[in-house]
Amino acid sequence: MKKVAVIQDLSSFGKCSLTAAIPVLSVMGVQASPLPTAILSAQTEFPSYFCEDLTDKIPVFEAEWRKLNASFDGIHTGYITGKEQITHILHFLDAFYKEHTLLLVDPVMADVGGAYTNFDQYLLAQMKELIKRADIITPNITEFGLLTGLTHDSLLRYTNETDYLQAIQEAGQQLQSETAAHVIITGIHSPVVQNDVQSIGNMYINEESTMYSAVPYNGNSYSGTGDLFASVIMGSMMRGDTIPAAIKLAETFLATAIQDTSKAGTPPVEGVNFETYLRMLL
Repeated sequence: MKKVAVIQDLSSFGKCSLTAAIPVLSVMGVQASPLPTAILSAQTEFPSYFCEDLTDKIPVFEAEWRKLNASFDGIHTGYITGKEQITHILHFLDAFYKEHTLLLVDPVMADVGGAYTNFDQYLLAQMKELIKRADIITPNITEFGLLTGLTHDSLLRYTNETDYLQAIQEAGQQLQSETAAHVIITGIHSPVVQNDVQSIGNMYINEESTMYSAVPYNGNSYSGTGDLFASVIMGSMMRGDTIPAAIKLAETFLATAIQDTSKAGTPPVEGVNFETYLRMLL
């Protein structure tokens, strides 16, 4: 059985990070080995939450896993609390990232046009170092802007969807060239609404080509969807699927879960009703 080290937080409410990654990877036939970066009573968009930062425990996990002679087919990083954690993760990669290992970095720093409270320029600088080590990166459109300098405000100025997507593609090709990673930009929704229909899409860029696909968008930003998306990509890679096939599966899975969540009237901060649809990933 393939084994993936999942380095991100554990939030009791919000259906994100480890509580999203573990069930997705498990149903896809992959053993998830969690390395929690923090423990939270609820994800940070809730009005109140407790957070225990586990920065000093990352080297402890590394040391203990070294004693076990652990090895991983994949390493998947998500939410981290600050630049110190990235320094520890880089050391972790020195120990556990081997020739056969796939590294997926989800550079969790921002969403819906704004940075998270833990964000600063030092974190951004370290994240840029981490993505240089990655095989696949999955920034949402806001995080993509932080990594490339393509600001949220500049994208909102576009009045033509073709020009909007072209600007993202050009910045994405530059990022791909700088990192040599497969770049998947998520949560792309054009400021241009055509025929009163909104869509949200994902753009995949490799060294040879670009692929863009979109699904209907209901205007809500749900907790954990980026984590679920990245986890499906990782699970798909572990079982030998292509990246375009993995993106299609993730889109179908999330669109179905989001539709169910919308019908149920679940607040977006609580995440999506994905559990019922895990069978789609078999």
